[in-house]
Amino acid sequence: MSRELLVNEAIDAPRVRLIDAEGRQLGVLSREEALAAAEEAGLDLVMMSAHASPPVCKLLDYGRYKYERSKKASQARKRQQVVQIKEVKLRSSTDQHDLETKLKNVRRFLQAGNKVKLSLRFRGREMAYIDRGAAMLRRVADEVADLAKVEREPNMEGRQMLLILAPLKR
Repeated sequence: MSRELLVNEAIDAPRVRLIDAEGRQLGVLSREEALAAAEEAGLDLVMMSAHASPPVCKLLDYGRYKYERSKKASQARKRQQVVQIKEVKLRSSTDQHDLETKLKNVRRFLQAGNKVKLSLRFRGREMAYIDRGAAMLRRVADEVADLAKVEREPNMEGRQMLLILAPLKR
């Protein structure tokens, strides 16, 4: 929330709906009465909703409120995880042991919460065996079915076939 809230004398509405620190509604009061109530309670008058009619104001310690709001925002940023797309390149002639090694990497990427793009490149006459490439990609997808779902089925883009796997929600 980048917008700044209006506080105390910055509030220009003639009448406001006032809510006290415990969340109880005190009714619709004039701006001066609301400021007096805030002064009496030793708190700030903060306009929470300017678009309501009349505007909603709350009695609270504005410095503490700003601090708690910034703490919540930083906690939300910490919990946010950036999903990267990791690419694993294959060839239609990739041998079984090499495929198992690449499969380990795919599993590691998925367990870390990243998406995986499997790209299978065709060269020269290999273009005649596109069905073998699709079968290889489907086999890899079946191997990691416990960790991922297929986000994009195998499809050709130029001379390479792509498959995208997304990790399952835990």
